[in-house]
Amino acid sequence: MTTDASVTAARRPGEQALAALGLGAPALDPADASAHTFPGGGKWRTEIPSCEGPEALAVVLKESSRLDVPIHRISQGSGVWMLTDAEITEMVEATNERDIELCLFTGPRGTWDIGGSVRSDSRGAGLRARGHDAVAGCVEDAVRATELGVKCLLVADEGVLWTLHRARQAGIIPADTTLKVSALVGPVNPASYSVFEHLGADSVNVPSDLTLDHLTEIRRVSGAPMDMYIEAPDDLGGYIRMYEVAELIRRGAPVYLKFGLSKAPGIYPWGNHLRDVTLATAKERVRRGRLALDLLARHGADGDMAPLGSRLPGVLNRFPTEGSA
Repeated sequence: MTTDASVTAARRPGEQALAALGLGAPALDPADASAHTFPGGGKWRTEIPSCEGPEALAVVLKESSRLDVPIHRISQGSGVWMLTDAEITEMVEATNERDIELCLFTGPRGTWDIGGSVRSDSRGAGLRARGHDAVAGCVEDAVRATELGVKCLLVADEGVLWTLHRARQAGIIPADTTLKVSALVGPVNPASYSVFEHLGADSVNVPSDLTLDHLTEIRRVSGAPMDMYIEAPDDLGGYIRMYEVAELIRRGAPVYLKFGLSKAPGIYPWGNHLRDVTLATAKERVRRGRLALDLLARHGADGDMAPLGSRLPGVLNRFPTEGSA
């Protein structure tokens, strides 16, 4: 991306005005910065989430062209099972034309299952796959999606993640399939983040309420790409962290900047009865991305974007699987 010629160096929000008033912030500590990048260069990529079908995808692609919003990944949240083969194929072809990674959610999840624990005060079991049949459904979705050309799968269960990692090593799904951990089960400490990496995660969505220090702690133990909502949906807290984007990149790189939307109705599981709100929110997510990227540019901090079309995570740490050295 390009920046205004008048910007000579990255600055923090309000830095000059506050310094003139004697309210300048302490200098940034270089030790807090992430030492990691994406393979091939770059510290950040972009993602437009909740793109629930071909029509919403078309809106996102049209609006991203109009607003000049670069996109590395587009993800969907309702699940592979909520799309026909023709719809998946249409989405694959459209994203391939733009060299954008398409990520679809796998299988049934606890919140839609018959179990009552997810509706209790403790929210027991959460989004995880309940029982063998739920895991089987996720695997069925993964095989079907990858056979139709999908290269990224979104998971919300540790067992499903490990199973799909083993499946790509065994050649059941393509070896270059990437596995993304959902924000709905995102880790909140460096130890659990590292566990997800070892189970096969290629990018890990952390909750958007983690502090900057939490990101630095994670980066001291893992270089696996991080996904983070710059604006989170209300059911994930509704946090808006646009003014922190530069620091989120500095601390969390390599990071996917996810442009979600607060104050918007939930649309999972999606269907045509939710068409109008789905298309309207898809369009607004792209606009939110433009606002965040403009903010980065104004602060002279919009450099180091990973090349468009890049999608692989680089070499990551994994638990050994059966038959591995």
